[in-house]
Amino acid sequence: MAPRPQSPCSSPRAKLRKGGGAVPQSPRRLVVVVVSAALRRRGLLLLVPLMYLVAMVVFMGCWDLEFVPVRVGVAILRRSPPGAVYKSPQVFKKLWPFMQADVNHSNALATAWHSKASQRWKSCFSKKLHKKELPPSNGFLIIEANGGLNQQRLSICDAVAVAGMLNATLVIPMFHLNSVWRDSSKFGDIFDEEYFIDTLKSHVRVVKELPEDILQRFDNNISNIINMRAKALSTKSYYLQKVLPKLLELGAVRIAPFSNRLAHSVPPSIQALRCLANYEALQFSEPIRGLAKDMVDRMLKKSSNTSGKYISVHLRFEEDMVAFSCCTYDGGKEEKREMDNARERSWRGKFRRPGRVINPEANRMDGKCPLTPLEVGMMLRGMGFGNNTPIYVASGKIYNAEKYMAPLRQMFPLLETKETLASADELAQFKGYSSRLAALDYTVCAHSEAFVTTQGGNFPHFLLGHRRYLYAGHSKTIQPDKRKLVLALDNPNIRWDRFKRSMQEMLRRSDLKGVGQRKSNASIYTFPMPDCMCQQQSET
Repeated sequence: MAPRPQSPCSSPRAKLRKGGGAVPQSPRRLVVVVVSAALRRRGLLLLVPLMYLVAMVVFMGCWDLEFVPVRVGVAILRRSPPGAVYKSPQVFKKLWPFMQADVNHSNALATAWHSKASQRWKSCFSKKLHKKELPPSNGFLIIEANGGLNQQRLSICDAVAVAGMLNATLVIPMFHLNSVWRDSSKFGDIFDEEYFIDTLKSHVRVVKELPEDILQRFDNNISNIINMRAKALSTKSYYLQKVLPKLLELGAVRIAPFSNRLAHSVPPSIQALRCLANYEALQFSEPIRGLAKDMVDRMLKKSSNTSGKYISVHLRFEEDMVAFSCCTYDGGKEEKREMDNARERSWRGKFRRPGRVINPEANRMDGKCPLTPLEVGMMLRGMGFGNNTPIYVASGKIYNAEKYMAPLRQMFPLLETKETLASADELAQFKGYSSRLAALDYTVCAHSEAFVTTQGGNFPHFLLGHRRYLYAGHSKTIQPDKRKLVLALDNPNIRWDRFKRSMQEMLRRSDLKGVGQRKSNASIYTFPMPDCMCQQQSET
């Protein structure tokens, strides 16, 4: 019978016993020479470290810890790269006593932001708008907005800009029923239609519905109206050369879907229409506006010990976000099963396509994993926000909320959500409508002293810009460097003072990034300067 093949690292002790070449001769000879020299010279103190080094040379060449055949029955001893594994609970367990003992908190709510007088900005886009009588309309523009609240907002503002560019009459946008958000709200359920039309009337015509005579041209079916299917980030020349001729010919055109269909950089007068739509014309509907105002007032009252200042956190730890990120936490097989089901339910086979590689470790190291409530809390405590800091958490339904929210509440007992600020009766009319609920969160976050973004997306991008518009150009937003954060949370033995220094530097960087002007490839909705705002002259 042929001898059974043996792993090169299966049994190093047996190889040593057999001698005969199992260990290379040159290292063995080196061992003999070193030991003999050490004994002759009575260098006993030198013997032990030398033996250790030689042994490492001999054996490390044999042991391949990256690959051990299963039949050998030896566990693979491979340490994950720094930041690749979710270790935050272990770090918290180690640091929690130090957090409790640290009473020397800086007054972070009062000292976080350091905008200079020379950096102050104010609204000025109205100067760029043409205030003259509108010429006859070239036809009707119909668009379909998709996505959640702020993707819809983006589509609406861009549609206003395109309608102005084409001298078209904009029909109040329709909302696509999204498979993830599942919100059937119409424009008027979320935004004040009359206010929107009236605010824009001197610059863009807006109507609630396509007139009957125009609809009859298309057999009373909007689907019969030509869909131009504009490419993403289409330029002004595209709309003038491709869309305008069809508009003049047919009297109406559709563009669906209409998300990110206008280039970031367009002429100043067109940018000004975006500013007007976003910061002036889009006002939430009266039911949303009324309850949101009450919630802000209640949050300010609950923050009386901090002069009415509070932190708002946009926490993206809903089941669909965790599933979409393909990150793993500490839920084991049950978490994997739930995430697999969630991915299949919302994205039907997208994550099982041939060639699709899912690498949770790489995602975490690259800062792509949604921050857990625990990680947000540890970051804020490290930045100097004490347990008496009022916090408002904006989110959908948190994944495994009982487990994941507990440590955040432990660190910040003065924590509120829309469910605690508003009664069940007040929220009943919004239940099941994610965009209307998001509008409540948006308003409370807009009025906070500090806003914390944890996972990107349209909500924080729009809020960053809106807060810059409200607060003289400074977003007053904490934007964590998640690559550095996962490294700080990778070491269960990290010292509290070192962790604090790292977090406070992150806060300082957020302060520096709070004021920023738009670059050519950036969104005006995140960077309203200089298109929507002008720098104030410093007083002398």
